[in-house]
Amino acid sequence: MKQKWWQKEVIYQIYPKSFYDSNNDGIGDIKGITEKLDYLQSLGITMVWICPIYQSPMADNGYDISDYYQLNPEFGDMKDLDELIEKATEKGIKIVLDLVINHTSDEHPWFQDVLENPDSKYKDYYVLKSGKDGQLPNNWRSVFGGSVWEPLKNTDQYYFHSFGVKQPDLNWENKEVREELYKMVNYWLDKGIAGFRVDAITFIKKDQSYQDVLADGVDGLAKCTKRGRNQPGIEKFLHELQAKTFSKYNCVTIGEAPGVPYEQYGDFIGDNGYFSMIFDFRYADLDVASGSEWFKRVDWNVIDLKGLIFTSQKEIQKVGWGANFLENHDQNRSISKYIKEEENRNFYSATMLGAMFFYLRGTPFIYQGQEIGMTNFKRKSIEEFDDISSIDQYYRSMNEGFSEDEALHFINLRSRDNSRTPFHWSPKEYGGFSEVQPWLGMNENYESINVEQQEKNPDSILNFYKKIIQVRQSSKASECLTFGEIEPILEEHPHIVAYKRKLNEKEVICYFNFSSENNVVKLEQKKYEVLLNNYKDEETIIAIQDYELKPYQALLLLKKEENSDE
Repeated sequence: MKQKWWQKEVIYQIYPKSFYDSNNDGIGDIKGITEKLDYLQSLGITMVWICPIYQSPMADNGYDISDYYQLNPEFGDMKDLDELIEKATEKGIKIVLDLVINHTSDEHPWFQDVLENPDSKYKDYYVLKSGKDGQLPNNWRSVFGGSVWEPLKNTDQYYFHSFGVKQPDLNWENKEVREELYKMVNYWLDKGIAGFRVDAITFIKKDQSYQDVLADGVDGLAKCTKRGRNQPGIEKFLHELQAKTFSKYNCVTIGEAPGVPYEQYGDFIGDNGYFSMIFDFRYADLDVASGSEWFKRVDWNVIDLKGLIFTSQKEIQKVGWGANFLENHDQNRSISKYIKEEENRNFYSATMLGAMFFYLRGTPFIYQGQEIGMTNFKRKSIEEFDDISSIDQYYRSMNEGFSEDEALHFINLRSRDNSRTPFHWSPKEYGGFSEVQPWLGMNENYESINVEQQEKNPDSILNFYKKIIQVRQSSKASECLTFGEIEPILEEHPHIVAYKRKLNEKEVICYFNFSSENNVVKLEQKKYEVLLNNYKDEETIIAIQDYELKPYQALLLLKKEENSDE
């Protein structure tokens, strides 16, 4: 495919509520991001994606927007955002915002007018249905649990919410709604941001029959994703969105597009696709049967993991470009998920994981705290959780027959709060995030896992992440590692993930040992240059054919001409 500017980016995701608190109210803010731009620049990233900062009652931490044109006061005001954009630009860092257009908050003026005015024109801005014989319109379950239908006060109607009860879905069948949204999208792009991460976009089209679906839980409900996600006809909406907004700007768009089969990827990210790239969640959710059913645990091995990764890479490579990630605000911490034994969660496994995903074909994303090896927590009671999805999963687990202890175990493993705990800047109280108690309880290991200590240690996870980024962005193999094709190797090996990146005459071989044991690999030729290695004691040039990978070793080898003296 034709090279695009955003393929070269390294994107850092910020959850603003937990990044840095500049005014000591316990909540991270926009000025906190501005104050930490030097840190982000030193890391080597080139773009920041900021989770929603719009006005919101924060029922779902900003993914419930009450005014698309105003910022939430707890984060700051428009002057703060303008300053962030200006200062980030000076440091070569672009800003991407979240775009949440499947639903609004129930406190949005449109929905408030629906509640207050029987003749409101905004009734057609939302999905409203009458009940059937005193029953709900259908048996669909929301992503956050319970029915998708909530009674509309003082009427016989219900409103539809794919997610929380305070997040009514917009009616994309109404052209007037779409035009309002397009106007808002263009407003933000005119403001100078680089683009959007587009939230839950495959939910905007529902099966218009709204018929019952075979129940899949003891609650008698069925997942709304079966009829309320990526339905036929969504292409009309997505083409129109792209044509009336994104295509007018040289911007980047990253779609959160779960439920899209690989055969449709060309429509989403091909030459005339709806988005620049999309996330593929298949490998991120390999430990559960469903991303919305955490109690259905799945045992997996390294062959399963690389099968999902390489299938994704092959399918994306056929048609366009991917967005590669280990963590985000909806996922648990990667080292706690992909490294099963707690005693093996260390510098080597954290850096091996980081390098393994970073050199896949696509634009790499780093989630805040990943670069210092932040881990899952272990909460002792459901009262310690903030995330509405976690609370729902806890009670649903018990409804499905699990004990209270089992339910808490599932939530500790998968809670979205795992990635939302305040960032660890230092070993000081509250991790240097704030001088007062934060909005969400800290992960207790902040005294041993933090930026201040790792910046001082040349052999830290943080400093190795800087090397990982430098190798992709500015080494002699940079073009190959960015734009080159990917070819999986050793696909049946039970402990090693390995692949080649190829561009013209350049070839880089990447080995990642997912084991606490040594594993021997047979190299194709004798002479290679070492581009990256998380073990220090390695020669710059490898001249051997049977190479023994150490536990959790990450090794990148640049293939050299046999007679080359470079």
